[in-house]
Amino acid sequence: MADFNIEALSLKELKQLQKDLAKAISTYEDRQKAEARVKLEAIAKDLGYALADLVGIEGKTSRAPAEPKYRHPENPSLTWSGRGRKPLWFVAALNAGKTPDNMAIG
Repeated sequence: MADFNIEALSLKELKQLQKDLAKAISTYEDRQKAEARVKLEAIAKDLGYALADLVGIEGKTSRAPAEPKYRHPENPSLTWSGRGRKPLWFVAALNAGKTPDNMAIG
């Protein structure tokens, strides 16, 4: 533990110390888990395995690409699945008076 005189610190230094302590406390468990994970991965590697193989964790799976639901009125190569942010061409078409049903595929 650091030996220093808290009484000698200024208010600014005390507030910074308070912020630093709050951050250290809130991340303590995450740091401990990361440290344990590194140790376990090293042990597994020494034995010729990946940690994921030993604990049965599968890698991240990715979602299949979404099927397009909307097509640009003049450029059929531009499509949108309806997920995520609206493309600029879709917003422009809506502002021009078109409805999503006008641009729907099938």
